[in-house]
Amino acid sequence: MSTSLKDGEPTGELDRGFFGQPRPLANLFGVEMWERFSFYGMQGILLIYLYYSAADGGLGISKSTASGIVGAYGGAVYLATILGAWLADRVLGRERTLFYAASIVMLGHISLAVLPDRAGVAVGLPLIALGSGGVKANATSMVGSLYAPEDERRDAGFSLFYMGINIGAFIGPLLTGWFQENKGFHWGFGLAAVGMFFGLVQYTVGRRRLPEETRVVANPLEPSERLRYALGLVAFAVVVAALFAVGWMDAGNLSDWVIWITVAASIGYFALLLTSSHLSDVQRSRVWAFVPLFVVNAVFWSLYQQQFTVVTQYSDERVDRTFGGWTMPVSWVQSINPVFIIVLAPVFAAVWQRLGPRQPSTPVKFGVGTILMGIAFLLFLPLPTGENTVSVVALAGVLLVFTLAELFISPPGLSVTTKLAPALYNTQMVALYFLSIALGTAMSGRLAAYYDPNDETGYFLIIGLVAIVVGAALLLAVRPVRKLMAGVH
Repeated sequence: MSTSLKDGEPTGELDRGFFGQPRPLANLFGVEMWERFSFYGMQGILLIYLYYSAADGGLGISKSTASGIVGAYGGAVYLATILGAWLADRVLGRERTLFYAASIVMLGHISLAVLPDRAGVAVGLPLIALGSGGVKANATSMVGSLYAPEDERRDAGFSLFYMGINIGAFIGPLLTGWFQENKGFHWGFGLAAVGMFFGLVQYTVGRRRLPEETRVVANPLEPSERLRYALGLVAFAVVVAALFAVGWMDAGNLSDWVIWITVAASIGYFALLLTSSHLSDVQRSRVWAFVPLFVVNAVFWSLYQQQFTVVTQYSDERVDRTFGGWTMPVSWVQSINPVFIIVLAPVFAAVWQRLGPRQPSTPVKFGVGTILMGIAFLLFLPLPTGENTVSVVALAGVLLVFTLAELFISPPGLSVTTKLAPALYNTQMVALYFLSIALGTAMSGRLAAYYDPNDETGYFLIIGLVAIVVGAALLLAVRPVRKLMAGVH
């Protein structure tokens, strides 16, 4: 008899109601699609909003500072997964945490839309970062809860989930970019808020079909602990405010702060897991296996997330976006990668599902993905120099390699994290995965400060070669990493 999944246990007929996957995947697919619509729609116009002059509707911030803010904000999104995961495991459960987090995201977009000038950025970006962190950690963990550990549909299911993310990422920049060009930046931010509202409505309708385990608080706080943690959160907020007040933290060094906070949080999280008395030897070995994957993932994302810093600036200044008498909005370049994802994600999902146990192991996928990411940066080198001299088609070719790299590393990364995670720390292990993306994203903002449109060769060459070396090193270490994974593929 075939088996199916309910609350992670075999129960009978296998649920294949959504393209061969469990039906609740459709709801998580939809809410993440709308959340990514709002997230990438806003992010597609964020950098140019920061550095465009006031006459063009922007804030007039320097390009290096603007890139640092975007990198810090992106890193903070993934850093906030710690809090989102902790709330899920200790206070609210995954299902309720996702709902409240999505509501906070919507409030952040509304703030960007209605508050003037830098006030909107100061209020809106922290709210979006906080809410998006809660959505990301819990939506991913909830997808993992739909499958038993041995279910070979898992990677294919994550690939479909990833396609939903990219449908939203494709449509978002197109619509917000059009509104920004024709109505102004604040209209674009407002549209992002509308998209998140649709996501909340859709999620509310389908909440009852989610597995019961997603409503359970895995490790609830004791009453005596609640005040202590609440005071800790207040103290953290006070410290951050004080750092801004004395000038030690400002817009110019935000990405540095996020990098070091992420490094400290990551070390702390690994120490917490590896020293926990609740872990068996096998579980501890699997956490150790995650360490090299964490490092390689951070390197990958430090290149990939430059789509929102260096590639955005490159598209604004170097790419010829004119077609006849019409000029394509800068943000529309951000929709090229999602188009490739939408086309290729089902292909990758089908290939992994067809290969089953014969597919490459996760460390191999990580190594190949990072090498491809390095090659993508090297492909900038032969492109012509000068203002508005690069064709959109040429840039699309580079972004195609971005996409291939992403599909090798990102969906399998989400999947392997849920497989390596100890049961007691499931959502927090997902948060640790997102910490590697936080580190990489913040690093992308810091690296972007070194980008000079008038002297690009060294920048693209060095960064591309470093990524290739890191990916190759992981491929050479596949055997010991697989041994630490203790049977996880």
